[in-house]
Amino acid sequence: MIGITMITAVFTGPLSASSEDLMHDRGRYLLKISGCNDCHTPGYAQSGGAVPEKEWLTGDSLGWRGPWGTTYPSNLRRYMQTISEEQWLAQAKTRQYRPPMPWFALRDMSEDDLRAIYRFTRHLGAAGAPAPAYLTPEQMPEGPYVQFPAPPKP
Repeated sequence: MIGITMITAVFTGPLSASSEDLMHDRGRYLLKISGCNDCHTPGYAQSGGAVPEKEWLTGDSLGWRGPWGTTYPSNLRRYMQTISEEQWLAQAKTRQYRPPMPWFALRDMSEDDLRAIYRFTRHLGAAGAPAPAYLTPEQMPEGPYVQFPAPPKP
């Protein structure tokens, strides 16, 4: 019996990942499947997701212009360093971001999913520069942007 216990201890100890490692793995997975990198990581969508993880979520200078003005994908790595996990949860569940950010998708995520995204993003550390500031509808962006059509009239 002692031999079986020792063998079990040998095989389960080193093979088990920490709960924080599991949370990071979950956050990485959620960011990939939810499309966060598509906008918040420069070149991610264009490269078919072939951007190294160390470059993820640094924001982008590609603007998204429509009737709301021009928005830029924020640098989530810098942003997550400035707020607590509880603040992130509250914002993810209540804020309505400008298009094309699918804020409603954040509301549908579980608290555990949002925590995993937060912890993984913080784990990556701050990197990159802040994204350009929002421009009102009257302001023209200087750099590249995607033009959204006006929504159909009811």
